[in-house]
Amino acid sequence: MTAAVRTTCPYCGVGCGVVASRDEAGHWQVRGDEQHPANFGRLCSKGAALAETLVPEGRLLFPEIDGRRAGWGEAVATVAERLKATIDVHGAGSVAFYVSGQLLTEDYYVANKLMKGFIGSSNIDTNSRLCMASTVAGHKRAFGSDTVPGLYVDLELADLVVLVGSNLAWCHPVLFQRLRAAQEKRGTRVVVIDPRRTDSCDIADLHLALQPGGDVALFNGLLLHLAEAGQLAPDFIRNKTRGFEEALTAARTGEAEAGALAQKLGLAEADLQKFFNLFAQTERVVTVFSQGVNQSDTGTDKVNAIINCHLATGRIGREGMGPFSVTGQPNAMGGREVGGLANQLAAHMGFSAAERERVARFWAVPAVAGGEGLKAVEMFEAVADGRIKAIWIMATNPAVSLPQADAVRAALEACPLVILSDCIGTTDTGRYAHIRLPATGWGEKDGTVTNSERTISRQRAFLPALGEARPDWWIISRVAAAMGHGAAFAYQGPADIFREHAALSAFENDGTRDFDIGAAADLDDAAYDKAQPFRWPWVAGSAPAGRLFGGGRFFTADGRANFVATISRPPRSRVSQEFSLLLNTGRYRDQWHTMTRTGLAARLTAHRSEPLLEINPADAGARGLADGCLAEVENADGRYIARVRVTAAQQAGQIFLPMHWSGAFAARAVAGALIPPVVDPVSGQPALKLAAVEVKPLAAAWHGVLISAAPVDVTELAYWARRRARGGYLAELAGLAAEEAEELITRLDAALEGERLDYRDPARGTVRHAWFAGGRLVAALFVSPQPLRVDRSWLEALAAEEALDGAARASLLAGRAGAGRPATGRIVCSCFQVGFDSIVTAIRTGRLTSPAEIGAALKAGTNCGSCIPELKEILAHEHAASLAGTAGPRTVEPADNAA
Repeated sequence: MTAAVRTTCPYCGVGCGVVASRDEAGHWQVRGDEQHPANFGRLCSKGAALAETLVPEGRLLFPEIDGRRAGWGEAVATVAERLKATIDVHGAGSVAFYVSGQLLTEDYYVANKLMKGFIGSSNIDTNSRLCMASTVAGHKRAFGSDTVPGLYVDLELADLVVLVGSNLAWCHPVLFQRLRAAQEKRGTRVVVIDPRRTDSCDIADLHLALQPGGDVALFNGLLLHLAEAGQLAPDFIRNKTRGFEEALTAARTGEAEAGALAQKLGLAEADLQKFFNLFAQTERVVTVFSQGVNQSDTGTDKVNAIINCHLATGRIGREGMGPFSVTGQPNAMGGREVGGLANQLAAHMGFSAAERERVARFWAVPAVAGGEGLKAVEMFEAVADGRIKAIWIMATNPAVSLPQADAVRAALEACPLVILSDCIGTTDTGRYAHIRLPATGWGEKDGTVTNSERTISRQRAFLPALGEARPDWWIISRVAAAMGHGAAFAYQGPADIFREHAALSAFENDGTRDFDIGAAADLDDAAYDKAQPFRWPWVAGSAPAGRLFGGGRFFTADGRANFVATISRPPRSRVSQEFSLLLNTGRYRDQWHTMTRTGLAARLTAHRSEPLLEINPADAGARGLADGCLAEVENADGRYIARVRVTAAQQAGQIFLPMHWSGAFAARAVAGALIPPVVDPVSGQPALKLAAVEVKPLAAAWHGVLISAAPVDVTELAYWARRRARGGYLAELAGLAAEEAEELITRLDAALEGERLDYRDPARGTVRHAWFAGGRLVAALFVSPQPLRVDRSWLEALAAEEALDGAARASLLAGRAGAGRPATGRIVCSCFQVGFDSIVTAIRTGRLTSPAEIGAALKAGTNCGSCIPELKEILAHEHAASLAGTAGPRTVEPADNAA
């Protein structure tokens, strides 16, 4: 075993510590870091599978200019020359950087410095605009600074945790594990506020399935209840805040009477009153909020409506209480610290004359950018209308993730200069780049990241850079030098950049700025390499901070927190006669962003192997949609194709789609294509959670499942969704014409050498083909007029075997597992690859009654625990079916495509 390297997980904002080591066979292993304060050794399914993503597939390995390979010297010179030429002709405002929460803080700092300090424009924004910009704006309005007051341990010290627009179980699983453990240990009560019934509801004492966009009305109603019930903190309000009466008056402009408010929100009055009473009567309350709050055209007001309730009760800055934003990306916080947003300068400074002059002196430039730049949606609108002539995109995929994704693609296609720095060369955005620069990926990157509780951790490299990849800070610095700014970018490593970043945070900081890590400004290279996680602020001469605002002093001019008057208003995206359903978008448990990393791990793609359209039974019936069929989702902005999953967990009148799939993984499944460019007027954050759509069945003439050792080009078909699988690749297929299936068979015959076995049932229109080479299965194609009910896990197992005997070959042609090969079913537990059918069989044969018993029998749920809510659901359905005497071979999720 090689020496272990302590580093940080590259997924969500929890910022878990991980330990990477290599065994004697040379295989990398990744486990949780027991010493890291974010996770204490816990990992989610994605973190546990990190070692499986350390493969070269899809990597961008060398610089490319206009489609040809180039050396670094030429690539850097060409980027610099083309940027300078654009600026010389059209001005500094004609260029833009679109960066990412996947960058390390040192990368972010250098990019921001080049754009705002030396190019002289503020047209640098980040994909973090899409996930937490409304929180930034809400924090600054309330606290005078973008300060997260609480700590993760507050989830374990609280008596009530309110999850608002946060499916913590799937999006921040390690925090959910900590919360579940606290509930089991000390009886913490949990309220989930979400239009959908998510896996987070598994531990909820109360689920408020409010109507989309109702958060401001809900928390305004709570504020009124607190006032009327005498549950305010009058001394705190009087001495530590301002604006309370204005906020209360604004709240009264809505439906003050609980019954009217409940009706408006689509809630039972008793449930609403229960929530109000729980909040009012519980001293230790933490309100956790995430994308369901932020990704809204009223996101900033939602944030402030939540904060208002905590300020009104003085529940902030103390153990087990406070408003708590959890971020979506691993270094969204780091980007906020260095000015990665278009409306910030570095070190949490803004664009006042004094702040601009201070930063200019520190960077030794005549002046920095004169004001705020274009935010993400505005930036790509400017690309579309020609105001921006050159854009440099770093470590992100806007052709998938932005609203009106099809319009974004058209804008990039027409843009005179698109530069892409990324580790992956096969993204949807990459196809539009004139210059592509290979950046290092996770495992090769060295620097720091900041998590949602302000903890700065080292991300350490443990792999050599693949091909000719270089760190992002190196690429940006070399381009800066080629543009004539070499002296200001003469960094020898990330430690140089971090020291400068830390020094700027303390520069002329007399305590009026929240972000100050001046104590780290003197770390030498060895100390930087060995640095342990610490939480900011860390002011020179003092210890790192804990939770903030405990003394009731904030970062406003007079030290008082601001109540912000918020008035409820309906979302701008509303249903119409033409588009009668509201779309909600979100994450899946085992996937991350646009799947460029998680899509490499077969065990992460099995739980949800293709995008599923979740729809209420009433809405499905009204549109002729059956479980497992394919459907088209459309509106004026775009189109999406997904498999239907009918579920009562989805409210009537609403549907849900995942945001992960892109042109690399599916035919037409970019959620951003359906989202209009509606943004919050304060933060500029797009309302990615909501769009009005309509749904209809896809008129497929045939359906297919293809397992193959190598990827097969099926992109000409109306529907395909391809994923990594054990033994190769698995694709779900559908076509609009019957002859397309025969054409695919012909193409496979031409591409594959060796033996072929066939089965055809003309009466049913069923076809099964299998191709073998040296006894090993290299491809199998099943075709049927209806969606196929074949066990995909069984197919994967056959494809992974070295050779198949006669019985296994016969079972392939029969289309089902034979004797000695029990059906596994769709994967439920990703950690141990335990399938649905295996779980049902164990429940029935062993008379299992709890997830713990399932875990003892099959290991399912005993690692990260993310599948426990699903195990409970299966148990509940099995119990109900047993009582009704209807238990059969399949009782849960018949819509699932792995049935």
